[in-house]
Amino acid sequence: MKTEVILTHNIVGLGGESDQVKVSAGYARNYLFPHSLAIPVTQANKRRLEALRQRRAEREAHEFNTMSELSKGLAKLTCVLKVKAGEDGKMFGAVTAGMIADELKHQFDVSLEKRRIHLDHPIKTLGEYEVELHLHAEVKGTLKVRVESTTPAAPLETIATDGKTEAPRTEKRGRRTDKVEAAPEAAEKKPATKAEKAARPERKPKTDKPAKAE
Repeated sequence: MKTEVILTHNIVGLGGESDQVKVSAGYARNYLFPHSLAIPVTQANKRRLEALRQRRAEREAHEFNTMSELSKGLAKLTCVLKVKAGEDGKMFGAVTAGMIADELKHQFDVSLEKRRIHLDHPIKTLGEYEVELHLHAEVKGTLKVRVESTTPAAPLETIATDGKTEAPRTEKRGRRTDKVEAAPEAAEKKPATKAEKAARPERKPKTDKPAKAE
């Protein structure tokens, strides 16, 4: 069984202040009326409609101004998220709207419902992104998001050779310590020819020195 009520507060999915809506009698009796979220449709209560409409207009104007200012502020920010990723830049997991909302709160103390962060699909690669925000029915904005890896990058001085990474060779200045090839002194001597032997001067025989007198 349905009954008609006048909402006194904004209820997501149902309506705003001053709206007349039909709901189940049990829902109205057990939830809306006890929590002062709605009132029955009577002649006396209809007189309150103007006050409710005025309050609703003020609330919506405040929300519009607040979200417009928030949109301008968020457009100047860059939200950085640190994630685990492999050497090829592929992430272990994905960045979701909930993660972005958490980082906004952590980094900038900005509270934003994740449903207002619009992602066509979760972010799965490192880089910079411009995320669309649905802040209000009439206010949209953007937020810069940069996804970085927590894995430290390889040192710049490393050199890649044939797909392998090796440390560069450093040249020491100063005295050269290269080993010089020994002269071929130990090479085998060729036997002398007869002509060379004949040209050599004959060695004088050794003579015994005279013994010293005692």
